[in-house]
Amino acid sequence: MEKRTNIFAKGQQALKPLFEMGSYLKNSSLSAELIELVDFKVSQINQCAYCLDMHYKDARAKGETEQRLYGLSAWREAPYYTEKERAAFAWAEAVTAAHVPDEVYSQVKEHFSEAELIDLTIAVTTINSWNRINLAFPTIAGTYKVGMFG
Repeated sequence: MEKRTNIFAKGQQALKPLFEMGSYLKNSSLSAELIELVDFKVSQINQCAYCLDMHYKDARAKGETEQRLYGLSAWREAPYYTEKERAAFAWAEAVTAAHVPDEVYSQVKEHFSEAELIDLTIAVTTINSWNRINLAFPTIAGTYKVGMFG
C-alpha cells in the first residue's frame, strides 16, 4: 500500500469535532461497555482493522468477555446479549446502512429513552466517521494500546 497522509499529524484541527464527540459520549447516558460493543459491531460492518483492534482491546479492558466479542458478528443467534444490547446492535446496523425501518425504531425505543437513543445515534455516527477516516488514511492494526487516546 502506498504511504498516505498521517491524518493524526496533519489533520488535528479537522479531527477536533470527532474528539469532542468522543468526550461527549464518555459522559453520555450510555454505558461505556455498550458503546464499546457498538463501536466494535460497526467496525466489523465497515471492516476497519485498526478500529477493531482498538475496540476489542478497550472492551476487554472494561471487562467484556472474549465469547461476547467473538460472537458479535452473529449476535442474532448468540444467547448471551441482553435485549437492550440486541436493540442497540439492530439500530447500529440500520443507521450504518443508512436505512432505518420503523420496526427497528420500534424495537430500540422499547429499551432506550429519547435521550439515550440520541446518544446511541451519535455513538453510531461517530464510529462510522472514525472507521471511514481510518480506511482512507490507514493506521497499522495491532498498534493500539488501551488508553492511548485518553
